[in-house]
Amino acid sequence: MNDRTVNASIVLLPGDGIGPEVTAEADLLIQDVARHYDLTLDLQTELIGGAAIDATGEPLPQQSLDACRAADAIILGAVGGPKWDDPDSKVRPEQGLLAIRKALGLYANLRPVRIHPSLAHASPLKPEYLEGVDIMVVRELTGGSYFGEKLEGDDFASDLCTYSREEIERVVIKAGHIARDRNSTLTVIDKANVMATSRLWRKVTDDVMAGHFPDVNYEFMLVDAAAMFIISNPARFKVIVTENMFGDILTDETSMLVGSMGMLPSASLGAGKFGMYEPIHGSAPDIAGKGLANPLGMLASVAMMFDYSLGRKDIARGIEQAISACITDGECTADLGGTLSTSEAGKAVRKRLAENSQPRSVTG
Repeated sequence: MNDRTVNASIVLLPGDGIGPEVTAEADLLIQDVARHYDLTLDLQTELIGGAAIDATGEPLPQQSLDACRAADAIILGAVGGPKWDDPDSKVRPEQGLLAIRKALGLYANLRPVRIHPSLAHASPLKPEYLEGVDIMVVRELTGGSYFGEKLEGDDFASDLCTYSREEIERVVIKAGHIARDRNSTLTVIDKANVMATSRLWRKVTDDVMAGHFPDVNYEFMLVDAAAMFIISNPARFKVIVTENMFGDILTDETSMLVGSMGMLPSASLGAGKFGMYEPIHGSAPDIAGKGLANPLGMLASVAMMFDYSLGRKDIARGIEQAISACITDGECTADLGGTLSTSEAGKAVRKRLAENSQPRSVTG
């Protein structure tokens, strides 16, 4: 295959709530990219989450999992909603999300946080706190209390938090490479003064950094202090790596730096190039079907897919530039102070991409 050509299979998992709306914009963007750059991209849509439960009784049907295993990348919308929120239910939408991460070995979740100058007003923080903020959060995705043994009764419950050396090593190595590429300090966030798993994280991190990254500076920080510094001095962070639950909570906190959860993309990666790409927002059932959802986090996730899984950084940069141009000109949804609907915002990005790209046909 020519190094400028991509022939890839992509599975779309729209899910629930606003998931189908933002996934529809991802679908249209990917189709436009294929035309502009003369690529062959096969798109297939499958079920996950509440929509899958309604159709099959399972949050991750075998057909969906098989399709994802055969693909080069996955685009995921969102899962969950009040329709499936019965706490006594044995089948819940989020089980599909946890299951697909585990089944496909997607152990590292990358969440970039950058501040667009035109959006400083959208953040609850004063603009001077946002200067120079450019953070990559690497969240461990398949271990910890989310996957540990659970006991639940009327008067007692427990969630076991477990980590092995191998689980910690692989995600710290991933974060170490990112820190080296960014010439940055790696911050490892834990709760080592209380939790045994955090103390293991510190031991393993010391071993990994000494053995693989002696040229990379790193530090440890307790999660409560990190939560404070993300608000009081976010620019001090460059690359963060942390365990599953801490990463889930802290990345939602970092979304407020940019003013909206709808802005942030993510990539869930394993050992190879295969990945699953999704905005960090939830299913937002209160605005579903109203055309209010911000699609930019999803479209930025598409950019990450072209970068990490499909090896086309040029396309990724083109999408990012198109998104940035739309934000600069106020072509965005209401959560960012704009007036566009979900579909209008997606169309604006595609228009900018078309203006900035030329059809490219590469022959070998």
